[in-house]
Amino acid sequence: MPQEYEEFIRNIKTLTGIDLALYKEGQMKRRLKSLYEKRGYHSFREYHKDIQTNPEVLNEFLDRMTINVSEFYRNAKRWKVLEQKILPGLLASKKKLKIWSAACSTGEEPYTLAMILSNLVPLSQIEILATDLDENVLARAELGMYPERSLNEVPEEIKRKYFEKKADFYRVDEEIKRRVTFKKQNLLADRFEQGFDLIICRNVLIYFTEEAKNLLYEKFSASLRSGGVFFVGSTEQIFTPGKYQFETIDTFFYMKK
Repeated sequence: MPQEYEEFIRNIKTLTGIDLALYKEGQMKRRLKSLYEKRGYHSFREYHKDIQTNPEVLNEFLDRMTINVSEFYRNAKRWKVLEQKILPGLLASKKKLKIWSAACSTGEEPYTLAMILSNLVPLSQIEILATDLDENVLARAELGMYPERSLNEVPEEIKRKYFEKKADFYRVDEEIKRRVTFKKQNLLADRFEQGFDLIICRNVLIYFTEEAKNLLYEKFSASLRSGGVFFVGSTEQIFTPGKYQFETIDTFFYMKK
């Protein structure tokens, strides 16, 4: 069994880019064993064979590897404000924006941003940095395959233009994928790049202590250029924006003074 599981780990990394060796072995084995036994397999070899040939089994596997809850165009009204008000304001003074999607999880957020930006500028002008602490969610993001429920909020014309349906999941268009660079980063410990025009960090800060939040607001503020914008999640309103050199320009949008 140990050798067979190691072989399974290597095969899955080759197929999906996900490194199962990064997970606690006992927990991961139990989780996968219950998954394949439910489908009537008797070994990791049998399971891998079906993952390779059956999109439904692959999608179920990918789904279980990702605990993070994310979707495209999450809180769609806020993305509309971004598209119709925030981005045109930023693009008025710069043709090419420096953008960062922090704690990007499985990639829905930076890909959404690239799709929205493509309505305003040529794809060749779009470059987005997307970071997360978890290498496995980054591998998922780079793969660019999502279950249908992740696309619930995606406008039909965008779905047709930038997604390809494969069995019961959707693959993000390669042109959009090329616009996003994924990197591993620890928000609390690592240094941030400087001079961003737009930083998006949504539905993450709620998991931090007040002390950690203060530190991150200061780091994000220092990372933005004057006039740059910080976009947070719908439960993450900053009640004292001036403390971090921010001013509120719309609900959940803050401009660096």
